Amino acid sequence: MSSHAASADPRAFARRLTLPRVEAGPLATVAFAAVLVAVALEGGGGLQLGPVTRVELAIDVLAGGLTAGAVVAGGHARRMWGAVTLALMAGLVVLTALSIGWAVQPSDAWIEANRTLSYLATMGAGVALVRLFPERWPSLLGGVVLAAVVVCGYALLTKVFPGALNPDEIYARLRQPFGYWNSVGLMAAVAGPACLWLGARRAGHAALNALAYPALGLLVVTVLLAYSRGSLLALAAGCATWFAIVPLRLRGVAVLATGALGGVLVAVWTFSQNPLSSDNVGLDERATAGHELGLALAVMVVVLLVAGLAVGFALAQRSPSLGVRMQVGVVVLVAIALVPVGILGTLASSQRGLGGSLSQGWKDLTDPNASTPANAPDRLTAVGSVRARYWNEALKIWQAHKALGVGAGGYATVRPRFRNDDLDVRHAHGYVVQTLADLGLAGLAVSLALLAAWLVAAERAVGLRGGTRRAHWSSERVGMATLLAICVVFGVHSFVDWTWFVPGNAVLALLCAGWLAGRGPTSERILRTVAPRAALREPWRVGLAVAAVAVGLVAAWTSWQPQRSVSEGYDALASAEAGRFAQARAQVADAQRLNPLAVDPLFEQAAIERGAGDTPAARRALEDAVRKQPANPETWLNLAEFELAEGRKPQALAAVGSALFLDPRSSAGIATYLQASRETK
Repeated sequence: MSSHAASADPRAFARRLTLPRVEAGPLATVAFAAVLVAVALEGGGGLQLGPVTRVELAIDVLAGGLTAGAVVAGGHARRMWGAVTLALMAGLVVLTALSIGWAVQPSDAWIEANRTLSYLATMGAGVALVRLFPERWPSLLGGVVLAAVVVCGYALLTKVFPGALNPDEIYARLRQPFGYWNSVGLMAAVAGPACLWLGARRAGHAALNALAYPALGLLVVTVLLAYSRGSLLALAAGCATWFAIVPLRLRGVAVLATGALGGVLVAVWTFSQNPLSSDNVGLDERATAGHELGLALAVMVVVLLVAGLAVGFALAQRSPSLGVRMQVGVVVLVAIALVPVGILGTLASSQRGLGGSLSQGWKDLTDPNASTPANAPDRLTAVGSVRARYWNEALKIWQAHKALGVGAGGYATVRPRFRNDDLDVRHAHGYVVQTLADLGLAGLAVSLALLAAWLVAAERAVGLRGGTRRAHWSSERVGMATLLAICVVFGVHSFVDWTWFVPGNAVLALLCAGWLAGRGPTSERILRTVAPRAALREPWRVGLAVAAVAVGLVAAWTSWQPQRSVSEGYDALASAEAGRFAQARAQVADAQRLNPLAVDPLFEQAAIERGAGDTPAARRALEDAVRKQPANPETWLNLAEFELAEGRKPQALAAVGSALFLDPRSSAGIATYLQASRETK
């Protein structure tokens, strides 16, 4: 709780206002931010194979290089911290890859294995970076703040300048650049604890520290305009973690209260503007209101920056005593504890009373058939959600395949058998239920072991047990606690949503998690015991470095194959459309060779053979697809539609019957069945 003597001198504060010349620290911050922004913009919502593949290729190659660099030139501690965490993460990768053998959708399982492997590479990169540049942890935190501000700033600009950036948007909720509003909200939420660190730290330049205030204001506006309740919950959990651990509570409260107030005021004003808070609004109206929003955001940024400078100057002029800081810390913790009490009091004073309100809220939260709130600002205070429906379906899938699940990525294929709606949903909106459905108890056991190992590593770095908790809070220890809070935000959100599939969200959190796991105790220095040139003369180091690069290249090559197959399939269809059937057959054969687990090349082969007039070959391709994926309703439906088009009604009815068993609410399947039934009669 003690502060440096210079911090009480206003002249020292004024000197700190002079921005530094560009050095390795700012450059490293910009580098971290540039990588995170590039991943977010290129990866998008994680639903398109091409962009995700490009992100995975870059991560795998970069992680291999960083690991090789850490082996040769990195510092070394008493132990290889983070090894257990990485080993268990590798175990999850192996289980995901093995699930290809029993997956209902083997191609999707391969894609999920590639994704999980890139996440392992991201954690490994975090461990390698802390070995290479242990003193650059402020650059990582600064990069998180800068990346979040850039991405969320772009999201807000799509409302300020809709004509230039988002002319075809029909929703009021922020969803760009991910295409998914909760990913936008999470991108803002993960940087919340980092803003607390930036504004509360005693080190650093005062002008830079003051930027935490407008940054947090922009992030709060983003979360609220995304109408993301999960992000609000995750942000609250992350900030609560930070305040519970870090002793800089007075400074942190100043940042949180000031920044959040500015963000809330702008968001409330936005909610009152119909063109900014309603769906299906014309472009002209959105543009006019958007310009007003831009002015409000600019005013907020200026006011919060001035407030940040004023708070910093006040704290530098008269540093609060130890007793005052302890009292404020107690007040903050009590205020956090009183939040649920206030919520219960509000419910008790409602028309239903406490019992009725809790009962209705629980029903809205857990009833799969409960009504869901509309895409309007008042959804921020609503309890109902579609998650109960998706979770219920995931648990039904797990109950039928308890030990190993239906294979990674299989939820989307099997869900139609259990659904009671017409929605096509690819994810269960929750890591635990999705893991149970896809990988069963085995996947959940490995995930829990991984979580436990990482928590032990994180506790070691932050120092939360016994005498270490009362040890001196160095600036690095505060930074490690901030990384922990960032990971808490991501973990809480992943429990209630599918955003761990979104590269921009997951890579940021996993990089922080890897750094934290690989740091070890902050009291233990990471020293470079061997000079890089001398290390190159040690065969085992060179061998490990070469192996790391080779593994990264092999992982990148493996991730590339499904996308290569898709590209070859598209080229084959284009060749067939141009009448070059021999070339089309060769291209579709290459697509099947590149991804022998997928059925799409077989569908494309059937289309090519039909175009060439070879009906038996087209039928054989569709029958091969059914044999390859008999639990996939799409294979049966494609065969049924083909048989119906060829006038083979009994065969069409048999095939569509299997399709409807696997997906009883398929509109295409029902239409095919009715048509085949009428024509048969």
